[in-house]
Amino acid sequence: MIVAIDGPAASGKSTVARALARRLGFAYLDTGAMYRAVAALALDRGIDLADEAALARLAEGEVITFGHPAGDPVPDTVHIGGTDVTAAIRTPEADAAVSAVARVPGVRAAMVAQQRRLAGASDTVVEGRDIGTVVFPDAPVKAYLTASAEERARRRHGELAERGHALEERAVHEGIEARDSADSTRAASPLAVADDAVVVDTTGMSVDEVVERVARLVGEAS
Repeated sequence: MIVAIDGPAASGKSTVARALARRLGFAYLDTGAMYRAVAALALDRGIDLADEAALARLAEGEVITFGHPAGDPVPDTVHIGGTDVTAAIRTPEADAAVSAVARVPGVRAAMVAQQRRLAGASDTVVEGRDIGTVVFPDAPVKAYLTASAEERARRRHGELAERGHALEERAVHEGIEARDSADSTRAASPLAVADDAVVVDTTGMSVDEVVERVARLVGEAS
């Protein structure tokens, strides 16, 4: 079974998807980390983010792998082309670059192929922005998580602060709004709510409450 969890930046997708995978005993795939990995490697190699052909070649030529602690479906390392980008994908630089990378059709095609290979062999919770609409349109469970822009900015600001990145919350808010616009207006696989997805507004909800809500959807579909 594929459980598709979509939503905009900082809507709680990753936190909820990880907790849900552990609760259900499913595998877990963070597709956003895959686009971030391509962005991080592009930055490391000095590739012009406006060069769509070069970005597509990079995505097509490099395999992304995840390392897991024993018995845990949630990975603790991310590698692309043999390069460890675990820390690099969660920086303000990756935040700023990932939209430019993710909007390239060739990059998306390469990532979708890898995502289907990684998640297609077992029960998996898959989170991203186009899982229920493009990657796994036939997934029996689709949840679209959202929250107010203010709430999402507060969450992302807290995450960055914990990692030692000092940014003003206003700047984070502006970045969230820019990412929303880029994700929903791109030509290739724009962020959208699947027709059969259940929308869950996570504003003011605890992680446990959101996980319980999605877990009920899985139980109803089983």
